[in-house]
Amino acid sequence: MESQNQSIMKAQFLIAMPGLLDPNFSQTVTCICEHTAEGALGIVVNRAHPALSAKEIFSELKLEYVAATENMPIYMGGPVHFDEIFILHGPPFGWHGCLQITSTLALSNTRDILTSISQGKGPEKVIIALGCSGWGPGQLESEISQNAWLTGPISDDIIFEIPEDERWNAAVKKMGIDPVLLSHTAGHA
Repeated sequence: MESQNQSIMKAQFLIAMPGLLDPNFSQTVTCICEHTAEGALGIVVNRAHPALSAKEIFSELKLEYVAATENMPIYMGGPVHFDEIFILHGPPFGWHGCLQITSTLALSNTRDILTSISQGKGPEKVIIALGCSGWGPGQLESEISQNAWLTGPISDDIIFEIPEDERWNAAVKKMGIDPVLLSHTAGHA
């Protein structure tokens, strides 16, 4: 039964509760891309880097880019592997090492997709992130049981269509909860 519960977290949003004060995750929405007995991996989807755009990433990697892609935001995907690039994207999915999350969403981190994106030929829906979020075995489940996170199904619309600063509220509302009513403490019936 445990392995079934662990696989349930894949393709879920982790929505930081108001009481979660860790600066890496306060007011964040994280898309869980993988969850196994070894732990979980996710990408924060509502925290753009304040000083970087795609132009700096493309230039550093010596990728030619078109003007239409140079101002794409770079997100801070989490505090783990902060020197690596992760790409949360919609179709197409034929990239090297592409990890399918749902039928409409995948995670990649290889040069082939980044090259396509830089030239304006990659997936239409894309978030480029530096770093990812990671949890060891049982760590995520423990944090959820301590009321650090709300969980709910991911939504491509929230990831790619809703303005970044509205994604936390949108994710909470999609669960049928008024964000104003969230408290800092767990309630038990």
